[in-house]
Amino acid sequence: MLKIAVFVSGGGTNLQSLIDATQSGSINGEIVLVVSNRKKAYGLERAKNAGIQAECIKDDQLLIQRLKEEGVELIVLAGYLAILSDELTELYQNRIINIHPSLIPAFCGPGFYGLHVHEHAFKRGVKVAGATVHFVSPVVDGGPIILQEAMDVSQARSPEEMQKMVLTIEHRILPEAVRLFCNGQLKVENERVEIL
Repeated sequence: MLKIAVFVSGGGTNLQSLIDATQSGSINGEIVLVVSNRKKAYGLERAKNAGIQAECIKDDQLLIQRLKEEGVELIVLAGYLAILSDELTELYQNRIINIHPSLIPAFCGPGFYGLHVHEHAFKRGVKVAGATVHFVSPVVDGGPIILQEAMDVSQARSPEEMQKMVLTIEHRILPEAVRLFCNGQLKVENERVEIL
């Protein structure tokens, strides 16, 4: 069973989808640590409620130390609103997965996170939106794409409504990507991900 760390900054609904998937046995892994860059992130409470070690860590060296101490083999960014250091991304190359609330390469990169993504998409009148799970690289939202799913959002009446719609996809494809990783079914070659 792979040891997983999940990073969160907010409510942790994607974290909850991962907790549910590990508890049901659909993911062959164990969440051994939940980390947040925000002390009051509700995701930390979700972790504690599930009996998972949860910590607020802002120092990069301490973060790397804790990951090593826990023997973490996979890091999942589940609504983590901070940029990882190059040292961390290199140390865990192709072992850090992120969920992004758009169909990359649309509405991604620096400044595009959380509700901001949906505000931009809504303002542009986007009719089809979705989510992307990708490996993390030193380029923000630039790592190889693992999974994407699209949906019709033409009926959304606000960015918040669009966000709720896209979250249903996030809660489905993030656990699936983690499941594939834990089963050894993801292969990265020439910046492309092959599902075995």
